[in-house]
Amino acid sequence: MTDAYIYDAVRTPRGKGRKDGALHEVTSLRLSAQVLNAIKDRSGLEGHAVEDVIWGNVTQVGEQGGCLARSAVLASDLDESIPGLAINRFCASGLEAVNLAANQVRGGAGAGYIAGGVEMMGRVAMGSDGAAIAVDPSLAMESYFVPQGISADIIATEYGFSRDDADAFAVESQKRAAAAWEDNRFAQSMLTVRDVNGLPILDHDEYMRPGTDMQALGALKPSFKEMGEAMPGFDKIALMKYPHLERVNHIHHAGNSSGIVDGAGALLIGNKAFGEAHGLTPRARIRATAKIGTDPTIMLTGPVPATQKILAESGMEIGDIDLFEVNEAFSSVVLRFMQAFEVDHDRVNVNGGAIAMGHPLGATGAIILGTLLDELERSGKGTGLATLCIASGMGAATIIERV
Repeated sequence: MTDAYIYDAVRTPRGKGRKDGALHEVTSLRLSAQVLNAIKDRSGLEGHAVEDVIWGNVTQVGEQGGCLARSAVLASDLDESIPGLAINRFCASGLEAVNLAANQVRGGAGAGYIAGGVEMMGRVAMGSDGAAIAVDPSLAMESYFVPQGISADIIATEYGFSRDDADAFAVESQKRAAAAWEDNRFAQSMLTVRDVNGLPILDHDEYMRPGTDMQALGALKPSFKEMGEAMPGFDKIALMKYPHLERVNHIHHAGNSSGIVDGAGALLIGNKAFGEAHGLTPRARIRATAKIGTDPTIMLTGPVPATQKILAESGMEIGDIDLFEVNEAFSSVVLRFMQAFEVDHDRVNVNGGAIAMGHPLGATGAIILGTLLDELERSGKGTGLATLCIASGMGAATIIERV
């Protein structure tokens, strides 16, 4: 098979996903177009330079509906002969877009792709598209559906993580993100978002709270306790699925869960000939990709089996990976990953994660893969793995190695 390489990675800052957020007046279409233009301009792409734009976004209704990927191509400076494919694998949509592009290249279906995603959570509310697993009683009952926050609390209960464990992890995420910004570690991939007049409106991750400490987090009430204990009784549903648990220990809240934000990110993927044709130097090779389905009730443990699968298929061991990016959907997700593989925290999310900077659903997978690449280069390390948990019980992973 042909090798697939990463030639560039770009992301926007993440704006607060609410009406007073800096990006609130920017549509998903326009933010996507800015990212596509950045990839085009930075790499000097002209004409039908890439086979396709594969674009992840989760809530595909309203202005994020239709085929947003194709709309973004038409709104950008890319040639109109380039099509677009909109995909949805929930929180891993941005990473799955990259994986699809890489595997198309590896299989010979085109020399180059732009892949990534967007989510404007302040404009298009999460869940506003409906979901059969949540709203169709026949499937919800059959799958023992509970909301994601309850799932995160089930992980904490099942694997023994306390409120202090989760809060300490969140504080560290804030510290690492602040240090990364102070040290300019995101500069290579960061795109300043501009308004229709070309004036800058955001050049930094707006959601961060670097002054967060254990005392501040300790004052917050668990976000999912009332939801679990009130009708329809999601805790009871969970305990029907996991009768060995006496109760669900509710430890998650806004401070140790991922932030609701707006943002977008993309990578330029191609084979060796693509780079030579455009005068580009590959930054990393995509060594392997993987996806897997998991228990839909506990839902968020997917990074563990996805990582087991990708390592087995690659003939690698966990010790062969220098750095990890594990999406911080909730503290317990990453705590479980580190516990399962006995990985030290100094190799995981070294520049903070979604608890500090936010989780723009359709974009996060692409963003963390770009962050991983930048950090491998900055630190002089060779191999990295990015992985995300996914709603409804799935996991996705990608291994890259510098070249």
